[in-house]
Amino acid sequence: MTNKPSKKAALTNAEKQKRFRDKQKDHGKKEVRGYLTAEAIECYAKISEQTDWNDSVILSNAIRITYAAYKNGQIGLLNNWLTQNKL
Repeated sequence: MTNKPSKKAALTNAEKQKRFRDKQKDHGKKEVRGYLTAEAIECYAKISEQTDWNDSVILSNAIRITYAAYKNGQIGLLNNWLTQNKL
């Protein structure tokens, strides 16, 4: 008689998503969620179209750019520009 290995049960979508999130946490990444304004969605579409960046890259770069503006004393300038351009 041969000993056949038992089949593993297929993972559910929820299990796959949890495994993915756990792997991302292990890599030092943090999930951030939020709702976008209509203006932000328009900006997102333009950035995505021109750069082929995914959601994670766009969000990471947006936060890094905002932080750079803050550290260089330019956050007011950035905010005024966004306001004046209705973005």
